[in-house]
Amino acid sequence: MIRINLLTQEREKPRRQAAGPLVGSGQKITVACTLILALAALGVGWWYWSLRKEESKLKADIATAQAETARLQALIVQVRQFEERKAQLQQRVALIEDLRRSQSSPVHVLDAISRSVPDSLWLTALDQKGRDLTLEGRCLSMTSISDFVDNLGRTGWFEKPVEIVDSQVENGQAAGADVIKFTVRAQVTTPAS
Repeated sequence: MIRINLLTQEREKPRRQAAGPLVGSGQKITVACTLILALAALGVGWWYWSLRKEESKLKADIATAQAETARLQALIVQVRQFEERKAQLQQRVALIEDLRRSQSSPVHVLDAISRSVPDSLWLTALDQKGRDLTLEGRCLSMTSISDFVDNLGRTGWFEKPVEIVDSQVENGQAAGADVIKFTVRAQVTTPAS
């Protein structure tokens, strides 16, 4: 349906505002958005530049740390070699000191044995394996054997008890007297100073 206005009255057309003020505010918005965008781009660019700078610094620090690690690894190997060498030398020194201390021990043991031998007793064999000492001999009386064992125990060079392992009587071997064959066992020790 078509409408026709038959009234002759003229209506005033609503006036439009001039385009100037609208264009000016649009330009302001555009300029503001452009500034915001430019500032954001500058912020992102600065942030990217600082990250790149920090990255290059961290790479340089890592390279320095790796070089230091390699240098320290070489030093650690040297220190381990020195420690092993030191341990070997300490073992050698301890062995030498032990040998030096035990060097006089056999002399003292023989001296203690010779001082412990009573009259009418003589030794025919002496055997030492480690700390175990076995003495064989002959005597004319059982009292001599017990005196010998007692004397050995008092020297301090033998652990107690010094024991008589074997004793046998051999007939008529010395001018009408019985000879007793014996075996004595003891453990050698170093007396307390």
